[in-house]
Amino acid sequence: MTTLRHIFDVNAARIVPTRESRKNVRFATLSPAAREELLSSFHPDYKAGAYREIRVGANKGGRTVSELADLLESDSPLDAGMSLVPDHTTDFLVIGGGGAGCTAALIAHRLGIRAMIATKLRLGDSNTVMAEGGVQAAVAEDDSPVEHFKDAVRGGHYKNDRELLRVLVEDGPEAMLWLCDQGVLFDREPDGRLRVKAGGGTSRARLLACEDYTGLDIMRALKESVVHSGIPVIEYAPAVELLSDGEGRCTGAVLQPFGAGENGRRIVVRAKTVLLAAGGIGRLHFQGFPTSNHFGATGDALVLAYRLGSDLVDIDTFQYHPTGVIYPGFLAGALVTEGMRSMGAQLLNSRGERFIDEMETRDVVSAAIIRECHHGRGISTPSGKCGVWLDTPMIDVTNGAGTLQARFPNMVRQFTRVDLDISKQAILVYPTLHYQNGGIRIDASAESAVPNLFAAGEATGGIHGRNRLMGNSLLDVVVFGRRAGAAAARRSREIDHGRLTLDHVARHRAALKEAGIEEPLVGPILVPTYARPRA
Repeated sequence: MTTLRHIFDVNAARIVPTRESRKNVRFATLSPAAREELLSSFHPDYKAGAYREIRVGANKGGRTVSELADLLESDSPLDAGMSLVPDHTTDFLVIGGGGAGCTAALIAHRLGIRAMIATKLRLGDSNTVMAEGGVQAAVAEDDSPVEHFKDAVRGGHYKNDRELLRVLVEDGPEAMLWLCDQGVLFDREPDGRLRVKAGGGTSRARLLACEDYTGLDIMRALKESVVHSGIPVIEYAPAVELLSDGEGRCTGAVLQPFGAGENGRRIVVRAKTVLLAAGGIGRLHFQGFPTSNHFGATGDALVLAYRLGSDLVDIDTFQYHPTGVIYPGFLAGALVTEGMRSMGAQLLNSRGERFIDEMETRDVVSAAIIRECHHGRGISTPSGKCGVWLDTPMIDVTNGAGTLQARFPNMVRQFTRVDLDISKQAILVYPTLHYQNGGIRIDASAESAVPNLFAAGEATGGIHGRNRLMGNSLLDVVVFGRRAGAAAARRSREIDHGRLTLDHVARHRAALKEAGIEEPLVGPILVPTYARPRA
């Protein structure tokens, strides 16, 4: 039987002897035409059979992956005539307990507004904690928001919402100072300056990091601030429907605590303003891809906003992170941070050949890996999967012995648990479903097309265009979380609580019937189908 040890032994002769000679060799950058050809041939976004037309709602006639189209056409789990007597009344309801949600709640609270957080899992369980490599912000002397903007718009294939991107890069440095004030422990130079490192697709080193657990430390600090602020939090209570006043304005939400059952007790929250910060959608495993996403990432925010009337943007494009673990199988989808490639780790096929500039944008690198496997130049695992080598020992070859351990202790520890020393052995990787490029359309204040409904973080679209650069997601959650909190606080002072209705649910059901959709899914899904208990 083929084992990982056998795979390493067979390929070691092709990898180890060439490390010194590969140390200072730059890989040729692809031309724009070559990049587009690579993407159109191998990137999952271009797989026509995986997409279909949406038949109802604001994006009717548009296309997205079949799994998301099914969700957008799903029916509400609620009876439109259910009692809507509120269990809680607040000024600002935040749905989602990750980076964006906690940031928004903190800002609103400090502006004197009553904020409440409702989260599907525990406070902090989110994609934020899983972001390893860093957060981009133009804080270095040789950098500027203009350079940051140019890099991001190139990486997004020039499809970014320019106003949202301008806000992102201009607010970035101040957002980092705010994180420092919350207690985030960014890496520092010996003289105390913030240390920056390079990221894929960038012209400047601008990634701020906390070793290789940046998102985890940001979430730690934000969670501590929320707890110490006394902001009420309802855990294990996902939102299953938004509420409206019958005239198009959002007025609250209905939560369904886990363990209550489909017909069990639900919680009605009346609010002047609502924020959707419920993250991404990776746990739907589009096209069968593994995912790096946390367990609750099932696209809830998109379903709720869409049913209430908000339009979505760029929902035909998703990010597949190039270096997801492909073996051992129980680690499938776990990320190997892009920071490793920025420090010298190289991608090699089964012949021991480099086949792409490792610091190309993520979509290009992912497509190149898929190409190598498609053409028989990948490495097969005992379970029949295919991947390529990420030659992590090159980090120490390039930067000196001990660099890998010093800069990436979490990665070293993770692989030590499966008896792999990544300072000596390469890692088998393959693209993993990582990020929802598109989402709810928002303005610069993070408000959606539905009055009093805000959105921030991965649930939104437009900022990153058709491909997000590394580190811009953590910046996004802080910049637009802060803006959403401030805007919701201003709005909450100006308005009274509105009526609570489910009128939009009746309208959505009528649209489903008119479109001939007779047995829709019930959404949001809340947990992946493979995790549901058997009847």
